[in-house]
Amino acid sequence: MARVRCYAGSTYPERPEAFEWEGAEKQVDRILQRWRTPEAIGFRVRTEDGMIFDLIYDLRWDQWTVIPLTAPSP
Repeated sequence: MARVRCYAGSTYPERPEAFEWEGAEKQVDRILQRWRTPEAIGFRVRTEDGMIFDLIYDLRWDQWTVIPLTAPSP
């Protein structure tokens, strides 16, 4: 199960701030896209080191999935 730290104002999750990837914490620099389906809330984010990830929160199971879309810089 993935760990994602979010800001939660009036709803959860309102905005992801950081998440764990391969044992390290990644800070979210920018939210590039948001979407919602009946089962999930998704965010495409760019991290401070320039990587792009999809963070998907499954509403039914109260759990996150982290999907890398770019490789880390060498």
